[in-house]
Amino acid sequence: QVQLVESGGGLVQAGGSLRLSCAVSGRTFRSYSMAWFRQAPGKEREFVAVLSWSGDSTNYGDSVKGRLTISRGYARNTVYLQMNVLKPEDTAVYYCAATVGGISTRAREYEYWGQGTQVTVSS
Repeated sequence: QVQLVESGGGLVQAGGSLRLSCAVSGRTFRSYSMAWFRQAPGKEREFVAVLSWSGDSTNYGDSVKGRLTISRGYARNTVYLQMNVLKPEDTAVYYCAATVGGISTRAREYEYWGQGTQVTVSS
């Protein structure tokens, strides 16, 4: 089992920045690809970013490219999402997810999920 705990959400004005963290614990000796998804009220869960175990490969959703960056701590037990130039449409609950498979943009490919952290961007 893998446990994921997100933190770092909050309220920020449009144009501002936030950094989300995802603490990974449990069977971390396996190789996991790590991703962030988000879900706004009344909408489906949306892919945001993914990072391979090696750190060599990343992929981003079209709506966040150039503004959000996914990264991993040196010990590989923390995953970050640096969010810059935030927009009101970025408002959502952000979820950290892990899969033993390769990088994927599809939520159903991920076996482990955190509880989510709320990000609210005011205009």
